[in-house]
Amino acid sequence: MTDCGCNDLPNRPNDADQARALWWLLAINGVMFFAELLAGIFGDSTALIADSIDMLADATVYAIALFAVGRAATVKHRVAHLSGIIEIALGASVLLEVIRRLISGSEPQPAYMIAVGIVALIANGACLMLIQRHRHGDIHMRASWIFSKNDVIANIGVITAGTLVLLTNSPWPDLIIGLIIAIVVVRGGWQIITESKNIASPE
Repeated sequence: MTDCGCNDLPNRPNDADQARALWWLLAINGVMFFAELLAGIFGDSTALIADSIDMLADATVYAIALFAVGRAATVKHRVAHLSGIIEIALGASVLLEVIRRLISGSEPQPAYMIAVGIVALIANGACLMLIQRHRHGDIHMRASWIFSKNDVIANIGVITAGTLVLLTNSPWPDLIIGLIIAIVVVRGGWQIITESKNIASPE
């Protein structure tokens, strides 16, 4: 299937709708990146740092997607492809951070993880609602939908990790969830690269 037929729908969101949604997504993810990064540093949490990098990756993706709004389909395909590459690169950086903490050790603070994870989940839930109507639209908007959905999964992971650290008094849940988030980020990047290639190839 080369096209979902969304371009023919009378109620298809226009360029202004896309840009408005992307600006909100960019603002929310930008703020949450700094908040989670600081919480991850002070709370010595791999999962929070991993989630903050995921937020940075998504903020970058949304900024790039804004560039594609209203442009030709080939530009949108290239933008989506670039977004996937950025996601994979940042996911790889999280993997390196997990390895570093495995070697050097860590003492994650569950209170930071649970509290900030809940705030991030609320923020990303709002992002998912904003982007939901665009999830079957142009490729750059579908990329934004995939990344927002992955964010919600990552936030639930952080909250789960914080709860398990609290219950077990062990850093392992934090490290494992950090690793899973990194894999989710890399997988999301690869997914959108594959999709953009599949759509662009028949052209």
